[in-house]
Amino acid sequence: MRLLLLACLRAQTGNATTAARIQQHLHAAGHICVLKDAFMYESPTEIGNLTSTGKFDAALAIHLYKGGRLLQGSRIPFGIIFGGTDVNEDTKCEEKRRVMGEVLGEARFAVAFTMKMKELAAAEWPDARNKIYVQTQGIKTTATETFDWYRFLQNADIPTDTGSLHMFLLICGLRRIKDPLYLVDVFSDWHRKDPRVYLGIIGPAVDPLYTSEVKEKIKRAPGVYLLQEMPQGDLHAAMKRCFAVVNSSISEGMSAAILEAMDLGVPVLARNIPGNAAIINHTETGLLFSNPQEFVVLSKSLMNDPIMEREMVTRAKDYVKKHHSWESERKTYQNLVLMLQ
Repeated sequence: MRLLLLACLRAQTGNATTAARIQQHLHAAGHICVLKDAFMYESPTEIGNLTSTGKFDAALAIHLYKGGRLLQGSRIPFGIIFGGTDVNEDTKCEEKRRVMGEVLGEARFAVAFTMKMKELAAAEWPDARNKIYVQTQGIKTTATETFDWYRFLQNADIPTDTGSLHMFLLICGLRRIKDPLYLVDVFSDWHRKDPRVYLGIIGPAVDPLYTSEVKEKIKRAPGVYLLQEMPQGDLHAAMKRCFAVVNSSISEGMSAAILEAMDLGVPVLARNIPGNAAIINHTETGLLFSNPQEFVVLSKSLMNDPIMEREMVTRAKDYVKKHHSWESERKTYQNLVLMLQ
């Protein structure tokens, strides 16, 4: 089949990573899958023209509102993959909720990353329950062998002579829902008392206005750095060298960065929200914090307890292997698209 996959394709964002992975899965089954950025289109009419001229047999969209609304009234069959903010946030807006319900009504199937997300969607749109499948994100990490950690630190102006450097890495698109500023003040205070600890924030400038706010704040925050974006292989290599990966989002579907850190054997500290709590068992496979002060307390306990750290990352790696298999994700999508024939 010739398939169209609509998603927000901004580099280094979760949706773009998921879209590229699904594209690989479908190519492996012999389909042609063309990725298109949902932000490039305004209306279902434009997508209708695209599917006609591009001779597409079927379509997929990631995010029930951002991608899905463009497939409303589509002349070709389509399936939907929930993004996270669609079910968690966009349902609060009556107009978006109405549009998403209509899209879901037309879709042949929908995919939720967690059972919790399926239940939330089914509570909003009960008629769609039987067409929602649960498939966790499949994870495969590839750290660049030749990555130069010290050059990376030097480029960021982080002193490399501070003895035992403890680098915390927060990986997210710079937008309010990801709340990259949540820990900045408390981390700066901690850095003043313990100059070995650093927080690096890395990710694309999704919201230009908010990005300038982030830059301004970080300028005045010792110990906190905004780092250059880098290719995924380098990012995975940097994650392996850092002390812990951090997530401070207000809302998450399923954070690929958290799962990648677990797969790479790196401790995870994440804000205690439903999307994060769905994949982290507190003190077993990672640490969940409910406020900035608790983040510091938990980070210190992790720094002072190498045995706990070692056991936690071992369990986390096992968890990803068991529940986030790239192979089973591949099988699911290859089977689901057969429903679009």
